[in-house]
Amino acid sequence: MKKYLWLPALLIMLSAGVTYAQEKQHLDLEHIYNPAADAAADLAKAQQQAAAQNKHILIEVGGNWCIWCKRFYKMLHEDTTLLSQAENNYVIYYLNYSKENKNLRLLQQLGYPQRFGFPVLLVLDAKGNRLHTQNTGLLEDADGYDKKKVADMLKQWSPQALNPAFYTNQ
Repeated sequence: MKKYLWLPALLIMLSAGVTYAQEKQHLDLEHIYNPAADAAADLAKAQQQAAAQNKHILIEVGGNWCIWCKRFYKMLHEDTTLLSQAENNYVIYYLNYSKENKNLRLLQQLGYPQRFGFPVLLVLDAKGNRLHTQNTGLLEDADGYDKKKVADMLKQWSPQALNPAFYTNQ
């Protein structure tokens, strides 16, 4: 009888492992960016959402061709604390830049200076005003990204950090 008591525990552990593996498989790194998207319309929706939720907009400009874009996406989505920090403060949008669609008109409207590699992060307020352009090369660490640097950048450009009351209440 005792030898069968381990069976339910084993089944629970196996099902947890399968669930974790399935979650990892849901990161589709080949289709992060949509070249066919109407980026201007998507950005308008993001602005409405950001205004309603008192958030900023975090735009990751890049493409499915970009290994560093995939690394940033993967790092952000596999770290639940970092993803939560981003989602609590930002509406996140992945703006395609590829040979199929460079979205140059929209990038020019946003005042993007096109002097960095990819991905590049743009922080906008809920009205669509560019607050910050982040060179992600400064967030790198070896062949990935430094999570602390990314967390610090997200905190520094959050709606709360840009509110003067945030500092007077500390």
